[in-house]
Amino acid sequence: MTSKSKAHLAPLPWTEILAYWLLSFGSHLYSFYELHKFSKEHEAGLEREMQLEKGLLKGFKRDPSDFEWSFWTEWAKKSLLLTLTGHGIISRLTSIFYPKLRVPALTIYGLLVASIVLGVKGVSVLLVHLVLSFSVAQLHRPTLSWVCSLLLLSTLHIQPLQEVQRGWYKTEEEYYLLLFSVAVCGLRFISFSLEHCWCPQECSGVVQLCWLFSYTFYHPFFYNGPIVTYRDYIEQMQRSAEESDRGASALGYLVLRSGRIVLWWCIAEYMTHVMYMHSIQSNETYLEMLPPWALGGLALALVQFFYVKYLVLFGLPSMLATLDKLVPPKLPSCVSIMYSFTGMWRHFDEGLYRWLIRYIYVPLGGSRHGPIYKMLATALAFGFVCLWHGGHDYLQYWALMNWAGVLVENGLKSLFASPLIHPIVEQNFSPAMKRRSIAFLSAFFTAMLILSNLVFLGGTHVGRIFWKRVFIQGWSTMAPPMLAFLYCFAQIGLEWTSRLP
Repeated sequence: MTSKSKAHLAPLPWTEILAYWLLSFGSHLYSFYELHKFSKEHEAGLEREMQLEKGLLKGFKRDPSDFEWSFWTEWAKKSLLLTLTGHGIISRLTSIFYPKLRVPALTIYGLLVASIVLGVKGVSVLLVHLVLSFSVAQLHRPTLSWVCSLLLLSTLHIQPLQEVQRGWYKTEEEYYLLLFSVAVCGLRFISFSLEHCWCPQECSGVVQLCWLFSYTFYHPFFYNGPIVTYRDYIEQMQRSAEESDRGASALGYLVLRSGRIVLWWCIAEYMTHVMYMHSIQSNETYLEMLPPWALGGLALALVQFFYVKYLVLFGLPSMLATLDKLVPPKLPSCVSIMYSFTGMWRHFDEGLYRWLIRYIYVPLGGSRHGPIYKMLATALAFGFVCLWHGGHDYLQYWALMNWAGVLVENGLKSLFASPLIHPIVEQNFSPAMKRRSIAFLSAFFTAMLILSNLVFLGGTHVGRIFWKRVFIQGWSTMAPPMLAFLYCFAQIGLEWTSRLP
């Protein structure tokens, strides 16, 4: 969870980098092909057991087993695309004709849409949370604000309350939409409360409440994020149009970004048609049957699909936010070039990472008060993420693995920078060999990172079977070539990192 300056890496011969690219790209394609072949060979059984759907592509079935993708795809068809389009139209019209009314208009629009989609009772839940958070924040006690926010988030897991809220809706999906909205808005309430405690606004309470309504019900971010802090939202919304107006470039940006989102959506849908990875991961029998290359393909396909999925889920809201002159967090970076736990947290969900740093890691001391405070702050940050996602047992394992991974990475970094080890490394390793050594160590971290992501995406049974098949049963046959390919992935990731501005 710490921030660090970009490492200065030695360049490698272009032939070596080309070899890493070819091996990385080739291993992805071949492992995906093996997984596709296994999927087609067992299509009848998967269709019978996991209820594959009729595909959009002729001759293919579609795997609907990823709940999140199916959920948001259905909501996009029902209303989400329409309401987001309406937001964009209102934002553009008010920006042109009534600039001073843009924020109130967008706030009222977001509140009305939430009331229509979630119902009056669902929005009432959010309003109760909002009023309580606002009231407690007026006391200027961060601890009280945290206690209030955690109690409010805990109501998501109270069984009798869940049953009452389910009774408000005709379908389970409508209840889940309320659940997601309350969880994401909970982060916004914490952000507002702490910012108000640390730096009270000079404006009146009514104005503060209006800004909190605007922040909470900003439609593109309302259901699923990405996360933007209250401070950033207010500062960016208050900027004058002259400072950030895209002018004639807005249409070109809209067309280009929309095309990219459609392309990402097509890739995600294509993956659900040619690789039934989500159905396979749900069945331990198939996990045990997978050939080695198909097993690797399953791991890569699951994490790559998760990446492409969030390019779509964050891409559309971020596009609209940019047109509204906000600066949303960067979209997720490709997971195949993530070679460390810290890099994964920093570059996949940048909004959540910034939120955790600002409101948990730094206030608890971070790296300013020694390793013990650093370990504690990191542990509480991961603990909060686990609780916010639901606190299930597999999430606890996932959070623990990530915490341990970050600690080990930071520990090794401190060790090699210590006065005892650093001179030895400098004397005996050339810059190129130091980079190769970093990639070698990163291959092991990448393996554990993929394993933790498999636990998050598929549950403990997926992580357990991968660990058993690769590192226990296949320690001499599967693990070495896997680590060799992960070494290539790490070199590509290091090359990408070195070129960042």
